[in-house]
Amino acid sequence: MLNLDRVRALCAVAQSGSVAAAARVLHVTPSGVSQQLAKLEREVGVALLEPAGRGVRLTPAGELLARRGGELLARTSGIEAEIAAMRSEVVGPLRFGAFVTASRVVLPSAVSALLSRYPLHVTVTEAETEVTLESVARGRIDVGIVDSWESAPVDIPSGLEARLIHRDAADVALSVDHPLARDAVVELSNLAEMPWVAWGSGTTFHDWLVRSLRRQGFEPRIDFEASDISTHLAFVAAGLAAALVPRLAMDMTPAGAVLVATEPRLHRDIYAVWRADNAGPAVRAGIDAVQDAFGRRGTQFTRGD
Repeated sequence: MLNLDRVRALCAVAQSGSVAAAARVLHVTPSGVSQQLAKLEREVGVALLEPAGRGVRLTPAGELLARRGGELLARTSGIEAEIAAMRSEVVGPLRFGAFVTASRVVLPSAVSALLSRYPLHVTVTEAETEVTLESVARGRIDVGIVDSWESAPVDIPSGLEARLIHRDAADVALSVDHPLARDAVVELSNLAEMPWVAWGSGTTFHDWLVRSLRRQGFEPRIDFEASDISTHLAFVAAGLAAALVPRLAMDMTPAGAVLVATEPRLHRDIYAVWRADNAGPAVRAGIDAVQDAFGRRGTQFTRGD
């Protein structure tokens, strides 16, 4: 009989690309992962990994077992959830995944509230929305917190349920010396000649900014890329660029910058997603806690609203 922990180790290597990365995902040492994989190879009687440069790669047998093993783990998780749903108490592990801003400003409050009420072991994994959706679908996490901008909507995979838990907006950040900084609302089309600061190329937020501005009839000139909102605002305050800033990400506006509502308005919906076969008491309690945490934070408004 296959040992599920060893199958889980193989799937983690397949998904993350290396033994070291799998160890970080599983919160164990690389040697621990290697030992599990060696035992699994003895169980099945065939090599599952082979050397590839300084690392390893899966053999055809390893790829088959990782693929089927992922399905097995998802089914096992579903069975466990069904059994848990028969109980009224909220217990056991609860795994969250969330995009960066939600992980930073909402999940700590939600997790604290959960742990104050229930005997749960809660973990949080930060990742972009597309990665989180895949992780929920594959059974690696229980509840995903994902976002969907009007100009860059996401598709919820089949087999997943979703609940709208918050609506967010974005403003344009300008230097206080910019000619439009004192306006109540700024038409984005009037910023066609501005340089922009954005998230790194290839990220969801980078694509969202580009699509949003292309809709206004121009190709944005992105001179600066950074993964932190405070860095974006530093470039704005220095008069070097404009930025689009989600309100959820804002704690305070630095001196030298101002946030102004945009025309057209930029909105996103934030959802909690979970597998339809994994909707036990812990998952429901987790979703409720995250929605309550969003509600306590409220919506920030800026000039022009």
